[in-house]
Amino acid sequence: MILSASFLSSLLLLAAAKPMGRRAMTVHESRAEPARGFVKSSVAPASKELTLRISLKQNDMSGLEKALYEVSDPASALYGQHLTPEKLAAFVKPTAETLSAVSEWLSENDISSAAVTPFGDMLEIKIPVSQANDLLSAEFAVFTHVESGSTSVRTLEYSIPAGLKDHINFFHPTLSFTRPIAPSVSAFRPLPKKVATEAAPVANVVPASCANTVTPACLQAFYNIPTTPATTATRLGVSGFILQWANQLDLQQFLRSLRTDISPSTTFTLQTLDGGVNTQTRSQAGVEANLDIQYTIGVATNVPVTFISVGENGSDGLDGFLDIITTLINEPASQRPSVLSTSYGFDESDLTRPVANNLCNAYMQLGALGTSLIFSSGDGGVSGSQSQSCTNFIPTLPSDCPLHYGEGIYSS
Repeated sequence: MILSASFLSSLLLLAAAKPMGRRAMTVHESRAEPARGFVKSSVAPASKELTLRISLKQNDMSGLEKALYEVSDPASALYGQHLTPEKLAAFVKPTAETLSAVSEWLSENDISSAAVTPFGDMLEIKIPVSQANDLLSAEFAVFTHVESGSTSVRTLEYSIPAGLKDHINFFHPTLSFTRPIAPSVSAFRPLPKKVATEAAPVANVVPASCANTVTPACLQAFYNIPTTPATTATRLGVSGFILQWANQLDLQQFLRSLRTDISPSTTFTLQTLDGGVNTQTRSQAGVEANLDIQYTIGVATNVPVTFISVGENGSDGLDGFLDIITTLINEPASQRPSVLSTSYGFDESDLTRPVANNLCNAYMQLGALGTSLIFSSGDGGVSGSQSQSCTNFIPTLPSDCPLHYGEGIYSS
């Protein structure tokens, strides 16, 4: 068969053309190397299923920040008038254009998605590594955390269609490396006998024993916290992660020793998510969880406390840190805590800037609904979440997010 020159030219043009449906891609995020403490182990198995979340551009975060300041400032006429979920949605929900553009792209690739946040600004997809590599022009690999041996599938670069850059914040987990969170076991030691029956302070006089051991009486004296029972409708939430469980019998013993002025039967309620539990076998009690619950109840006299146990079945790629906020935003105002205390976190360098900003924005949403947030700044002082050798200061998340409190150990 003899082919004409024009026909041959057409074949060559078709061969050089991009496959139908393939859009022009642009690098969206990249990093030169994995986070500190991680090494690349192998190529990720092509058939391994990945659960990826797509953060969509939210409608008006600057407007939400302004609204949060207005309801939080005692000098504002709107002070205390926290947003309703309906008003919050107007700031957070992506535009119809964004939702349509991203949905169309996913449909082109035969991918279905589901919203996993109350206002549809975060989508979740489940696809094998091979499809993720093709969809995002990425090279997913297995990375190992050297100290713990735990592994995770991540990539050091991915791309999205150029036309979607104004609609997509990020894909996750991709470039963020969340190292295993460790409880602050170094902070625990048996209670000295000399303070074993210490009661609440009188007239805020700091007990002499506070020079060696910090008890509820010390904190009440340091910060002028009243010991009289609360009468307002305040509710406190205490976050629990990494299989740390708060024990009821340990709490009773703590109160008998250090808060003799309140009933040792005082307890807490339990809320769970992502498969969380609160095992009551005393040998399995968590040092961190016990510490958090005992001191919260021991200091905030008669304030209802809920222990929120976050399990390991989450898919937010942040050890449940985003899932717990999503859960609380979804709750009725009558059940949402007035204050949420969390003594866990990450080194800032573990997360990419877009992921960190998104997490901080989630806290801003919860704050606008009326919940104050308190986070630990870590146990390492300038060395980050854990004590370690460092030559540069290591900030921690979420404690350095704006618009909430960060507390912890600052050591030299």
